[in-house]
Amino acid sequence: MTNPAAIDTRRADAVLVAITAFWGITFVVVKDAVVLADPFSFLALRFLVGALLLSLVFWRGIRSRTLLRAGVGLGMLLFVGFAAQTSGLQFTTPSRSAFLTGLSVLLVPFLSIAVHRRRPPPASLLGVALAVCGLWALAGGTALGVTAGLTKGDQLTLLCALAFALQMTLLERLARLHASGPLVAVQLWTVAALAVVAALALGPRVQPTAGLWGAVLLTGVGGSALALLLQAWAQARTTAVRAALVYALEPVFATAYSVALGRERLGQRELLGGCLILAGVLVSELGPLGWSRAQRVLGLPRRRPGPV
Repeated sequence: MTNPAAIDTRRADAVLVAITAFWGITFVVVKDAVVLADPFSFLALRFLVGALLLSLVFWRGIRSRTLLRAGVGLGMLLFVGFAAQTSGLQFTTPSRSAFLTGLSVLLVPFLSIAVHRRRPPPASLLGVALAVCGLWALAGGTALGVTAGLTKGDQLTLLCALAFALQMTLLERLARLHASGPLVAVQLWTVAALAVVAALALGPRVQPTAGLWGAVLLTGVGGSALALLLQAWAQARTTAVRAALVYALEPVFATAYSVALGRERLGQRELLGGCLILAGVLVSELGPLGWSRAQRVLGLPRRRPGPV
């Protein structure tokens, strides 16, 4: 007899693959959009569209104070993440932005120490080491420090990765406590409000062209409202490890789409750096399985992960 929970998990993973592929494509779309509008004005328009759409559907559920607090907190992290990512795309390529954003899945096990009191397994430490090597390769392989050779756009994208990692870590718990629709709607309103304030403070710049409005609708409806709604639904039905592994595919989709459009040609250094980062993600998420098997084969003592 088929296990209903297993079917639900597979469906959740399939949904995460679909939205990850879509997010990969939007790296190129956003890269073009920030030429027509400043990052904060674009974010304000994008998330206002998504917030209005979800509020029309789920407005009855936006009443609980605990849901409002959870949504605002997650929304503030999303704002930092999207603001840093969108701003960074002005100074870096879509593929580099996607690769660096992918580091968020490597940070999740370490943020779980503070949030969930879990020790990172040895495989996670190896994954981080591989990712650092990948960053060094992306930086040119000549800088003594990891961030010394990174561009301004790369550094902003690293901030984005940290914010997304913390949001992903908290969402693992909060998505199981609150309805997905209202929770995501509050997040979108929070991002939109903060983006409006930032745009007004820095001076809005918007060229109202068909290309800009197309990007706003595509990212507002698809990349914000629907994708984040599906993300919350899926992460309540699958494990954080499986979700993180799926998110690791985002830079692969972004690079493939950018190259297919002829927007950039990747050299050996970029390919090496990207492959090392992806290898770090895969080792971090799949390595514990191999480590457990090695312990059994070698007869090593197995210790349960405990609090720090």
